[in-house]
Amino acid sequence: MNINEAKEFIKQTVSLYLEKDETGDYIIPVSRQRPVFLLGAPGVGKTAIMEQIAAELGIALVSYSMTHHTRQSAIGLPMIRRELFDGVETEVTEYTMSEIIVSIYETRKQSGIDEGILFLDEINCVSETLAPSMLQFLQYKVFGRHAVPNGWIIVTAGNPPQFNRSVREFDVAVMDRLKVLKVEPDFLSFKKYAMTKAIHPTIINFLDMNRDYFYKIENTPDGRTYVTARGWEDLSEMLILYEKKGYHVDEKLVAQYIYNTLIVREFSAYYELYNKYNKEYLITEILQGSSLDDFKDKAAMATADERLSIMSMLADRVIHDTKTCMIKTDYLAKTASLLKVAKTPDPERVTTFLDSKIETLEREMNAKKKAMSLSSDEESKQRHVILVITQLKEAFLSSRVYNYSVVKDTFSTMLDELKQSIEQIKSELANLFIFTSAAFGEGTEMETLVTRLTSNPHSSGFISRFGSPEFERFSGMSASDIPGGEMSNEVARLFEDRRDILKAERSADSYVFDDIISL
Repeated sequence: MNINEAKEFIKQTVSLYLEKDETGDYIIPVSRQRPVFLLGAPGVGKTAIMEQIAAELGIALVSYSMTHHTRQSAIGLPMIRRELFDGVETEVTEYTMSEIIVSIYETRKQSGIDEGILFLDEINCVSETLAPSMLQFLQYKVFGRHAVPNGWIIVTAGNPPQFNRSVREFDVAVMDRLKVLKVEPDFLSFKKYAMTKAIHPTIINFLDMNRDYFYKIENTPDGRTYVTARGWEDLSEMLILYEKKGYHVDEKLVAQYIYNTLIVREFSAYYELYNKYNKEYLITEILQGSSLDDFKDKAAMATADERLSIMSMLADRVIHDTKTCMIKTDYLAKTASLLKVAKTPDPERVTTFLDSKIETLEREMNAKKKAMSLSSDEESKQRHVILVITQLKEAFLSSRVYNYSVVKDTFSTMLDELKQSIEQIKSELANLFIFTSAAFGEGTEMETLVTRLTSNPHSSGFISRFGSPEFERFSGMSASDIPGGEMSNEVARLFEDRRDILKAERSADSYVFDDIISL
């Protein structure tokens, strides 16, 4: 199975293990909760999906690599205590609590989250001294005399022997106590993930044209070469930072993440070509509609690779803008739901309320971070909510008029800016489709564009929420029928719930923001 399928399977398994009956007991007893064993090549995303699962289920995550653990660190250290047996005081040996078990209790205490996942990576690389204890642990969830707390599900992972010389093959007694999931590298799964995580477009396009280069491990006369999903994602982050700083990208940088000379050379050449097209085609001007005629004939005469690059540059710019807009919509929606209950003519109560909201949000965010159950997108939204509330508080304190209308008017200005952003992006979408149609007609390039926009959650969410006549015209699809166009409950309430601060009315081609309902 691919990594996305493994993620859904593990998510379902964890959810079922956490199911309780009417008395509050777990339906599946601990001894029958087989740990999951995720077996796959290095760098396919095993650790990444565990963080996603914890965040999506709202539970904690404690991760450990087992390669460095000895029997003493995993089981605990021996200590002497005195016991009375048949009237005779005797010294007996006991063990301290395992470092791993202690981490679970500390996470529970710091985060306030009682249920979670204990993720033990490289489980099949444990030391010889620890191996005999693994059978007891995998069946009874016990290290030494200390059990994993109830409500904590064990997920393990490891590499097949051909990828790791330290691997110890489990015997049948151990394997019979595991749910084994064998994961294979899969480009389409990575592509789906890459488009939601804003992986650098040159990487997505390059791999789309060279899918054999996505994951490759080979033994050559010069040694082992390897290219992994982890390497591509890490390279993406560095490319984005290099471009932001204006640093030059060359083969030396690429080779730090992609350990295959041929692939490094070909990707570096494609990266330079992509940037060449980016300079030749004025992307901003095309999306503003000011240079459509100047470039449509040139684009129509371009090679297939050049066409793909042009479409990618245009689509990625729009997707980036929709992402910024949808994130802003999301955090303003959450802010609105908080502010609605703050209406008061008392200035001290206003500042106290805003301070308490900031403190609560920071406490919740820090607790989830300690539990490793906060996704990067959710953390970004929380930080923006805190920033907006802080700005509202500062506007209130700096005003000479001590009433809540100051907060209301400041927030209304933010919403006006959001509306302008929405209209600008709708214009970009219109110009994007007009240019594509004029340059390439309604063939492969148009299909690629529609697929790109509908498969990305930010652009599909934007189109399904705010509409796009050009999208509906050229795709033959109603904006409300876009797969994956759902939005969060908070965002939906922002635009649809009449009891909330805003009203929104859907017209054929736009959303009209009404005045703020009284706060």
